[in-house]
This record gives sequence, structure tokens and C-alpha cells, in this order.
Amino acid sequence: MQDQRVIVTGAAGFIGSHTAGALLDRGATVLGLDNLDPFYDAAIKRRNLDALRARERGASFEHRDCDIRDASRVRAAFEAFRPNTVIHLAARAGVRPSIEDPAGYALTNVIGTQHILDAAEAVGCKRIVCASSSSVYGNNPKTPFAETDRVDEPISPYAATKKSCELIAHAHHRLTGASVAMLRFFTVFGPAQRPDLAISLFLSKIGAGEPIRVFGDGSTSRDYTYVDDIVAGVLAACERIDEHGYRVWNLGGDHPITLSELIDTVSAVVGRAPVIDRRPMQPGDVDRTWADLTRSRAELAYNPKTAVREGIERQLQWMRQHA
Repeated sequence: MQDQRVIVTGAAGFIGSHTAGALLDRGATVLGLDNLDPFYDAAIKRRNLDALRARERGASFEHRDCDIRDASRVRAAFEAFRPNTVIHLAARAGVRPSIEDPAGYALTNVIGTQHILDAAEAVGCKRIVCASSSSVYGNNPKTPFAETDRVDEPISPYAATKKSCELIAHAHHRLTGASVAMLRFFTVFGPAQRPDLAISLFLSKIGAGEPIRVFGDGSTSRDYTYVDDIVAGVLAACERIDEHGYRVWNLGGDHPITLSELIDTVSAVVGRAPVIDRRPMQPGDVDRTWADLTRSRAELAYNPKTAVREGIERQLQWMRQHA
């Protein structure tokens, strides 16, 4: 990424800040677009931005307050910076909240993504990498999930918006000739993870002896993916998407575990037994996820290296350092 000018949307967030940091380490000049949305404490996002500015190459990083729903502000940021690569990670996240506000999710995730694509085309930027989600697979009975599987039966508004983004990105590629990668992330965790996500919540609450809410009987499973592995896949997609034009890639861990196994692992890492508050399954939650990495391994040389327990240990260490 030496000498690349890269816009990272959602740069103050969990995956965005890790991605921006990796780009800086590789010599890129980075403009982070983020409106510090109050979905969770904005102080966490400001801390992430401060950490980026404090890096050895922090002089190559700039943050611009920009809501991707505002087309004029997005266009102005692109025209001022003139990127040659865009990594679009900004979105309203979360399956359950999307059920309460489907229109809000569509406005940010779908219309916001179209604004990013339009602004990229306006300044001649032809390399775009976008975050999709494993949620597009819904309750696909076939495992592991492959990029060639049907994904036209989403079970949450969030999943529907991510599938919509894949469709408008494909149209953008066909109409403009831009290279566009759509990356289906599978349950990302690690240092600086959002505080509302399961592993972060479990580490905090089990460590404090507080009850954890567990939805269902614990048999649901997820393909947890350590954030450094995700970032490696994102950067590989940046480097290789021009060979493909438009391409969908899974980025997962390839070792799904059940919710019960996850709780047992967190408890072992923390050194304390969990207090479980059992609840019914939540609408919109899928039964399982599991990434087929055949395509990603072959075309991106993607190879996740961090096991779930090792990643949780690192995440706990980070949480204790930043308490």
C-alpha cells in the first residue's frame, strides 16, 4: 500500500480503526470518514482515533467528521482528498436493532453506500472494497457457506441491507468499470471490539460476577474471526481486486463453535464461572455461520491464524489495559 491514498469509512470503529492502522503501517496516506454515531459510546471511537494519530505514521492519518447519509459532505471529502482506493466499512450494525428501525438501516447502509460509490466515481477512484456480512446467508441449511450459495432469503433488515449493498456494488462495477470487492465478514472479535458484542459483554460481565443473557439453549454456532485475520483479508482484497473486477469473498475463521462452547472458553480465560440468564431465541438471529474459505484461500492467500481462545485472551488483556 506504499504511496496509496486510501479513504476508510467507519475509521473510528472496531474494524475500521484496525484497518486504518494496518494501512498506515504499510505506508498509505489515510483519510478516515466517521460521524462518531452514538450507537455506542463515542468516547471509545475518539480513543481509537487518538491511537491512530499517535502511531509512528500518524502524520499520514486525518479524520473528517462525515455522515455517509450526507451526499454533499461525502462528495466534498472525496474531492479534497482524491483517493485511489476506498475501503467502505461504515454502516449501522446489529441484527436486533435493525428490526426496530429497518428504514434507518436502509438509509445508512444502502443509500450511504450508494453515496460512497457515486463519490468514488466522481473523482475517478476505481478500486473499492466494501464490508458485507455473513448474515446474508440467512439460515442456509448447507454448511460451510460458499460465495456461490443463494443469498436471497435474509431473515433480518440488517442482512437485507448488506445483500442490497452487494447488488448496487455489482451495478456500479458494470456501469463504471470500477473494481469492487464485497467481503462477507464472519463475527469479528479482538482488542477494541464493540462493547455491545457477545465476547466483549461476556468478558466484562463474567469477570464482574454479573449475569449474562443467553438467548436460546446454547446450540447456535458462529464462525468467530480474529480482527487481525480480517484486516489481512481486507488488505489482500485491496491488492487483488483489480484482477477480478467484481468479486465476493468470505472472510471467516473456518472453525465455528457453539454459544455454550464460547461461554465455557470465556469462563476459562477469565477464571470465573458464568451466571446465566437464559432467554428465548431472538428474532433475526441465524442458527449457525461457517465460512467456506476455498475461494479466499485460492485468490487472496487468506489464511486465518488466530484460534478463538488465543484471541479471547488477547482481547481480555487489552480490556484490562484500557479499563
